[in-house]
Formats: sequence, C-alpha cells, structure tokens
Amino acid sequence: MNSWPPPPNNPSASDYLAAERTFLAWIRTGIAFMGFGFVIARFGLFLQRLAFLSPAVAPHHEGLSIWFGTSMIVMGVATNCFSAWHHVRLVRQLSQGDTTFAEPSKPAIAVALVLAVVGLALAIYLIWV
Repeated sequence: MNSWPPPPNNPSASDYLAAERTFLAWIRTGIAFMGFGFVIARFGLFLQRLAFLSPAVAPHHEGLSIWFGTSMIVMGVATNCFSAWHHVRLVRQLSQGDTTFAEPSKPAIAVALVLAVVGLALAIYLIWV
C-alpha cells in the first residue's frame, strides 16, 4: 500500500561515491585547463626565442598567447573552486535525502561553451599567425 507523502529517499553509498567520481572529474578538468593554459602561455615565449635566434622568422602577436594561457589558467582555478562548492552542495542534498535532480548540469554546459569559444579563438589565432 502506498503512503502519502512518499517516504524520503535514503541515499546509498553508491550515490556518495558517484558524487565523488563526478567531483574528481571536475578537478581533472580544472587541472587540464591549467596545464593547457601553461603550455599556451609558454608557446609565446617559444616564439620570442625563435624570433631572437632566427630573425627571418618574425612571430606575430606573441603576447596574445600569454593572454590566452593566463585566461585558461584562471578558468582552471574557477572550475576547481566551483566544483568544490557544487560537490559540497550535492553531498548536503544527498544527506538530507533529496535525490531528485531534474535539471541538466549547468556547469558542464558552461564549460563546454567556454571551451568551444576558446577553441575557436585559438583556431583563428593559429590561422591568423
């Protein structure tokens, strides 16, 4: 016999472990942002060295890669901070018995859109240079 209101859902250990795996995936994404940003920023220094060693090769806008790289590093830091906040909120919801998550992941959509824009900007930069 069904009772109304329905009893609260008690999250199991697998729910908490799934939240932990998701959190770690976000952390890996943030670290990848920072690593990729570092490589992009150092690419500008490589172009400066190349121009110094070989005057025939003149890099265009070598400072732009430093800005792209720094912005990727900042995005990585922001991703890690947001993922920590989101993980704490999710674990709190699970502890209160709330296991209904009907909305799509807004952070994942935002990261995908930002990556698409950054990728497009980098492609234009590489074609332009």
